[in-house]
Formats: sequence, C-alpha cells, structure tokens
Amino acid sequence: MALRHAVLAALLDEELSGYQLAKSFDLGVANFWYAQPQQLYTELTKLEEGGLIAGREVVQDTRPNKRLFRVTDAGLAELEHFTATATKPSFIRDDLAVKVQAADHVDTETLMAQLAERAAFAQAKTDLFGRLLHTMRGERTEEEYLRHSKRIGPYLTCLRGLAFEQGNHDWCERTLAILRDRQVAHARH
Repeated sequence: MALRHAVLAALLDEELSGYQLAKSFDLGVANFWYAQPQQLYTELTKLEEGGLIAGREVVQDTRPNKRLFRVTDAGLAELEHFTATATKPSFIRDDLAVKVQAADHVDTETLMAQLAERAAFAQAKTDLFGRLLHTMRGERTEEEYLRHSKRIGPYLTCLRGLAFEQGNHDWCERTLAILRDRQVAHARH
C-alpha cells in the first residue's frame, strides 16, 4: 500500500483541507498508516497533479485562504484497482519488541520504563478509539450500526485500531509484570 491510497480513502466522505487531513490521520487513519504532515501535503500535490483528487480554493475573511480536496472519479477507480490487488500479510516491526528480545542482556529498569510508557500510550489510544466508535454509532448498538449504516469502513478500521492497541497494552503489561517478577526473584537469590 502506498500513502496515496490512505489519502484517497481518508477523502472519501468529505472534502478536507491539508490541515483537516493531517488531523484525520492522527485520529483515525494512524491506526493503519502513519504519515508526517509534510508527507501528506506532498502527496496531496501529487494526487491533484495526477487527477486523482481535485482541489478548490476557499476564500476566508479572517484567516488565510485554504484548499479543500475531494476524490475524483479517477481516484475512485484507483481505489477500486487497489482493493482488487492481492493483500500482503501484516508483520510487526517494533523497536520495543527488539529491546524485549534483548531483555536478558540489557538494563531492565530502562526497558520496564519504556514498557510502562508504551502501555500508557496504548491505553490512551484504546480510550480514543472507544470514544470514536461511540461517536460514529451514536446511541445504536454496534450490531445495529453495522447492519444499517451506509458507510462502515471507518468503523471497521477503527475496530482494528482498537484491537491493535488493546493487544499492545496487554503485551506491555504482561511483559512488565514478568520482568518485575524476575527482578524480585533474582534479588532474593
């Protein structure tokens, strides 16, 4: 997958400015694709030059003018082509996992502090995803929402983000508990 597909998918529901796109990446898209704001602005330029999105200038009285972008028919065709191609399996590429791999040979105090920090971050993301899911479905149950909503893609990807961060949190907490227990056991000997 290229950044272009993540940007196209983020623009499916409404016109967004570059700033709004960056915010939507932070809140929703970041659970499956991370990009720096500058990368997003560069990609918007490329997509517009390629005819996959169209931008329009919005004149504002009290603020600088802004450009809003929307997906074109060619952009929808690109997404259709992308969804038809084979999907590669996911894999983990995580520096913290590499550090845990070396746990028997490194300073475990530092490692435990990093695990606690990551667990807290994952818990904050889990809470955020929970709020986003509730906002999307409103007062409906999840089952009602998924059965009757016109667009469920963002909800389903948010569920994936929630599961991912819950898994990160649980792994960090378990690993932290194991390292603490081993530290206590080794202190006794």
